[in-house]
Amino acid sequence: MTDYTDVPAFVQDFLSYMSTIKGKSSNTIREYHYDLRNFLRFLKLHFRLVPVSSNFESIEVYDIDIEFMKKIDLSDLYAYMNYLELDRSNKVVSRARKVASIRSLFNYLTVKAKILDQNPAKELESPKLGKRIPKYLNVDESKQLLNAIDGDNKERDYAIITLFLNCGLRLSELISININQIKDDKLTVIGKGNKERTVYLNHASKTALNEYMRVRPREGVKDRNALFLSERKKRISPRAVQYIVKKYLAEAGLDTDKITPHKLRHTAATLMYQYGNVDIRSLQEILGHESVATTEIYTHTNKEQLKDAVNKNPLADFEQEEKDD
Repeated sequence: MTDYTDVPAFVQDFLSYMSTIKGKSSNTIREYHYDLRNFLRFLKLHFRLVPVSSNFESIEVYDIDIEFMKKIDLSDLYAYMNYLELDRSNKVVSRARKVASIRSLFNYLTVKAKILDQNPAKELESPKLGKRIPKYLNVDESKQLLNAIDGDNKERDYAIITLFLNCGLRLSELISININQIKDDKLTVIGKGNKERTVYLNHASKTALNEYMRVRPREGVKDRNALFLSERKKRISPRAVQYIVKKYLAEAGLDTDKITPHKLRHTAATLMYQYGNVDIRSLQEILGHESVATTEIYTHTNKEQLKDAVNKNPLADFEQEEKDD
């Protein structure tokens, strides 16, 4: 279990509430912890409770109490947003996440724990996120990546990347798959917020999994139910999967900086939408999104599709008939 004793008791209580009551994943809880610890470090600097020259990462915040939090107002929160942008060069997405963490904390302290009378984050606005077309591989690049897979762990690595490209799994979902979660053409995964969903396996996915299961170690396995195993015969780690993806991207001559396991999820979603004649609600269910607004980022179209759509207009070849004089 992760130790969160480096933050005040009221933050520990908040993290516990978000985990046990709201059902947030361990990854989300770690992000809350990181964001709120940095926020409290800034407040100590902001209120001159530590020397300005202090090493930011070394500032201790476990001693901050509720009386101190009662002094915080909206201007202090915007000062923090300004600090994140100018001093720490945080991008819009990162700042927006930190706003969400701060809002959640103050909402808990006022509405749930009822230890603050006023919520200074109530009017805190999040930086506007521009609509970004997610990075993804096209069909030829996806095949290029799959064809690059070779070596001692070929079957395992091929199955991992095949599931990313065909099922649109999150990294956390992939590494947590247990063998007993696979039944015929159905895979049960535990997504964000510990929500369970069914993912259907296509021919390529079933074939890749069968080939891997044929060679998957049986003796000396630490976690017998874990689907994907490391060379130490333990459940494979996120870092190991990231390394595998980067390794084969490099061997395929693809961009190792912009394409990650999550971008392979983007690839699956985009290809399903472009070629699978799938409606957005079905895509939302496949990907396990809580909001359809999240799914909409995958419905982008490429320039050829736009050109094709215009050319297929039933009036595309219409020409006005010449009038008789």
